[in-house]
Amino acid sequence: MNGDRYIDDPNVIRAFRLFTIIQGAKMEGMGLRRSRGPSCLSILKKEFGFKGARAEILSEARRVYDEMKKDALSI
Repeated sequence: MNGDRYIDDPNVIRAFRLFTIIQGAKMEGMGLRRSRGPSCLSILKKEFGFKGARAEILSEARRVYDEMKKDALSI
């Protein structure tokens, strides 16, 4: 092996995906946009059911991510 790491646990994949969407929503708040498709904020609203303003959605998503990460690492 050459030090490669693989993410193959579905819970870890879900947590990592949420993390990347949260980071994308933060970048959208700074003015950057995805090249095509729905915005990261709309993905958080639709897939995870968050409601409210951007700051509320991001704090709630971060809380959910922290719980997912804790659960995924305890396996």
